[in-house]
Amino acid sequence: MAKPASSTATSRRKFLKYAAAGATAAISRPWPARADQKTITILHESSFIKPFDEYVTNTLAPAYEKETGIKVVYEVTSVGSLPTRISTIAETGSGADIAMNALLQIIQFGEKYLDVGDLAEEIGKAQGGWYDAGREAVQVNGQWKAIPFSNIGQLMNWRTDWFAEVGVKKFPDTWEELYEVGKKLKAKDHPFGFELGHGFGDNHGWLYPLLWSYGGAEVAADGKTVVIDSDETARAVDFCRKFFKDTMLDDVLGWTDVSNNKAWMAEQISCTNNAESILWFAKREFPEIGKVTDQAMNPAGPKGRFHLLNSISHSIFSFSPVREEARTFMHWLMQPKQLGGWYAVADSYYQPLLHGYDNAPMWNVEPRNIPYRDALANAHLPGWPAPASRQLAESVAKYIVVDMFAKACAGASTKDVIRNADAQLKEIYRSA
Repeated sequence: MAKPASSTATSRRKFLKYAAAGATAAISRPWPARADQKTITILHESSFIKPFDEYVTNTLAPAYEKETGIKVVYEVTSVGSLPTRISTIAETGSGADIAMNALLQIIQFGEKYLDVGDLAEEIGKAQGGWYDAGREAVQVNGQWKAIPFSNIGQLMNWRTDWFAEVGVKKFPDTWEELYEVGKKLKAKDHPFGFELGHGFGDNHGWLYPLLWSYGGAEVAADGKTVVIDSDETARAVDFCRKFFKDTMLDDVLGWTDVSNNKAWMAEQISCTNNAESILWFAKREFPEIGKVTDQAMNPAGPKGRFHLLNSISHSIFSFSPVREEARTFMHWLMQPKQLGGWYAVADSYYQPLLHGYDNAPMWNVEPRNIPYRDALANAHLPGWPAPASRQLAESVAKYIVVDMFAKACAGASTKDVIRNADAQLKEIYRSA
């Protein structure tokens, strides 16, 4: 990892100017002749950062149409509905030409996507190379089924003023240290709030890293052998139970992804695990809360420090009637002039998976976001160290790891929750 960028303030205007100038090495390729009346539709999930979507509609799409004569339609779907939309397109063979992927959708729909390895390799070579996490997120059976775009990191959000009330000015380094601080804060009516319900991001965002940090895993690196039933998993479950009981609101057992954001703005919790959107929103809508909100990498466990890879990527449907035009558009989109500006408007909510942006001025705009960049060094997909697979996607969809921890927090024994998870995983991986 590169060292943190200089703390010298860089204005948004300078950042956008930097991006527009193509500070990273540009990719060169001859453009095809203009194609009248052709349209490329790109499907995206609605962003929590409104300027991100607006930048495509108001800046990128018009620029591409002016340059090539091809119209770009940016189609936005609501948060949580993306898998259903992609599934419908894949089943009917009609709809969008390019789809945004999140989490494990490449595994689920990869057979419907083009292999874009040549594009990915060229883009990576020109812009400092891809993070290992970027490759991990999009390669299926050795093929690049998407162009990596970014990670939406899940890190620790904490109230600096309330932590200071119990004598803590630096975020705790380990889970056990965070637990001790959490007990004191709950006693002062400043509990923690970590999602344990059936959401789609903030539960996975801390439970998988917790499991890994104690040495636990669902499946071995061979992608076949279920290994959830271990002493390491048991220690992680035991810790989670006491962490919940002694530091948190009981309500978190039913929380989904919006719950901790609402609790944060209502000043009900002092620490949670979330994307950068909490700070982004607080600074704009609740500035006094924004002033005392900070972010830190996940605590370390006995076996290290880990983070969840919540990758965003773009795939081209193999049946698209404009698939070649879509390839050309993706090549254009991933050039520094376009890509840098798109990253810039989102205040690093989307962390680039290209090393060429490690020290980009975007990290100076809000230095509190720098841990999201540094967390890419040890970020993995759910199911790690097993490779991405259909079985892995099924495990996530059934909340096997989430429910293992949540049921323990609700009162079930460690032995019972692990035995149940083990049985479910063996059924899923029987055909692996």
